[in-house]
Amino acid sequence: MTASLPRLAYLTGEYPKSSHTFILREILAVRAAGAEVLAVSVRRPPAGHLIGAEEEAEAEGTFYLLRAAANPATLAAAHLALLGTPGRWFGALGLALRTGRPGLRGFVRQIFYFLEAGVLARELRGRGIGHLHNHFADSSANVAILAAALADIPFSFTLHGPAELFEPQSWHLGEKIARARFTICISHFARSQAMLFSDPAHWPKLRIVHCGVEPGRYAAPAPPGEGFRLLFVGRLTAIKGLRVLFEALEEVRKTRPGVTLTLIGDGEDRAFAEAEAARLGGVTLRGFQSQGAVAAAYGEADALVLPSFAEGVPVVLMEAMAARRPVVATRVGGVAELVEDGVSGLLVPPGSAADLALAIARLAGDPVLCGTMGAAGRARVEAEFDTAREAARLAALFAGRGGGEIRPDPLDQ
Repeated sequence: MTASLPRLAYLTGEYPKSSHTFILREILAVRAAGAEVLAVSVRRPPAGHLIGAEEEAEAEGTFYLLRAAANPATLAAAHLALLGTPGRWFGALGLALRTGRPGLRGFVRQIFYFLEAGVLARELRGRGIGHLHNHFADSSANVAILAAALADIPFSFTLHGPAELFEPQSWHLGEKIARARFTICISHFARSQAMLFSDPAHWPKLRIVHCGVEPGRYAAPAPPGEGFRLLFVGRLTAIKGLRVLFEALEEVRKTRPGVTLTLIGDGEDRAFAEAEAARLGGVTLRGFQSQGAVAAAYGEADALVLPSFAEGVPVVLMEAMAARRPVVATRVGGVAELVEDGVSGLLVPPGSAADLALAIARLAGDPVLCGTMGAAGRARVEAEFDTAREAARLAALFAGRGGGEIRPDPLDQ
């Protein structure tokens, strides 16, 4: 381990979850950068979300908080030990009472978060952890802020959006930013929203570090095929705009009947997707897939489509671009910070099936444009969204380096 890097713990709600492979990649890359990292998860993902050997191996070494806190003896022992410094314990309890979500349910949940935080704090102290980092600003960040206070160590968190930004006041986003050593924002858009809900005194702590991909995973060229093969990768949920996608697919087939669609992922809208697939034909649902299988799917596709209503900076767009595939996405959140409209992909208004259909038809009718956009997308990802380079930026911040710049330079240490 690099001497200037503290022992780290990474916390999130469910790890390693198939829809959050970017966290797994980040942890592995931060370890490769020289840090010792303990992976902590509030709960273990369901079996269907552990897809692939990397995820299975990582799950074996992860500390699962609810599993430990479910033992009353462990829970009592942790808090009795922490009461050895009563001022710190009661201070953390006061923090818990101030930062719970509104209402009785929010109060009860916050008490459980406090109890869980005690178990985590004891574990962190026992393992000599010097810094706690959390992904997302919602419930796991509630646990993180309390565990850091109980263990008397600094913490930080990564703000993604969009979910945390739907209710920033009830999640006490401003308080979390104030108490964090720094806050990682995955885009300028996320940083602007953090600025909106925090004291300007803390804006210098808002640092932009992208989620990233390993470009080498996505190097295979597409084999020749018939028609135009669209790929969707993501949760099958309303926020991803699936109904708009199927409407656009039906429209584009009036002039481009050879357009097909493959969906990778699962979620509450699966039954709807299955019904639409049966109605329209030429639609394949593959469920959750391993990282290797997803990488292979990009190689078999002609373009990726992501018609979401809200996003941060979607990692699936980075993956497709790394695979030299053009993308069609909605102009929401930080998407435009990754995809340059007309250069590496096409951006359309959210919710517009007509605009989505036109963009798909444009790519389906112009293979030269697809190739040009694919090459531009690959170059963009290599320059700005490489996991190893982003992990170096994180490592600099964990080590207390990186200066005061919004987007730290890993070479300026």
